[in-house]
Amino acid sequence: MSTADILVWKGKYYLYYQGFLEMSGKRGDDCPVTASVADSPDGPWRPCNRIVIPNGALGEWDQYSIHDPYPLVYKGKIYLYYKSDFNNAQPHVRAQGLATADDPLGPYTKHPLNPIMNSGHETTLFPFMGGIAAFAIHNGLEHNTIQYAPDGVSFKIAAVSSLMPVAAGPYVPDAFTNTRDGRGITWGLCHITDVGTRETRHSILARFDCDLSRDLHDPRMKQTDLYLKSEAYFSQGLSKQQRQQRAKADWGALE
Repeated sequence: MSTADILVWKGKYYLYYQGFLEMSGKRGDDCPVTASVADSPDGPWRPCNRIVIPNGALGEWDQYSIHDPYPLVYKGKIYLYYKSDFNNAQPHVRAQGLATADDPLGPYTKHPLNPIMNSGHETTLFPFMGGIAAFAIHNGLEHNTIQYAPDGVSFKIAAVSSLMPVAAGPYVPDAFTNTRDGRGITWGLCHITDVGTRETRHSILARFDCDLSRDLHDPRMKQTDLYLKSEAYFSQGLSKQQRQQRAKADWGALE
């Protein structure tokens, strides 16, 4: 199992996660969404022992995997957003989908306009005013954008951002309140990978802060002209193989 996220609904807690049906990597992560239920965040957790949201059928955009289930309570229903891959190849072509239900364990109906957003890697959303806002991080033509859907479905770019948190898990006070007046977010946790050297590579959890809240005004967080230190650029140097390729091409041009 992986990429768990939680829903609070009528006094119970529902933990959604990818339930792997076979070893990861054999067929593009064969992992539909399943869930466990508890009366308290501390458990005990009881698995429902069935698929809550299945992979798409052969030929559909989400046939290979469903990652990052992300539930919000919106318009009196459970809106469960997720990501998938179009092509099961490198580079990934990823997008975001939506399934809705009246009960935490379904049945869920995938939205007919899926995928509702054509970019993004992790799934990060929150109520904002009367709609839903989203991070589109990493993959896709609209990566590094903050998007907004007044109906929770029709997402359009609202802002372009820099230094967006990786695999963001924001603190969303009104995630499960069925609000029509979403206040936004100011902080959360993110997952930074490839920390350290090749021999000591590991991941860390880090706090991120932002001003995407209607109750905060921090002009410095709205600046787009970020000036990074030189180390930030030079640390992204070419690999040994890339340097060899460039050197060979350069000598060939001189000859």
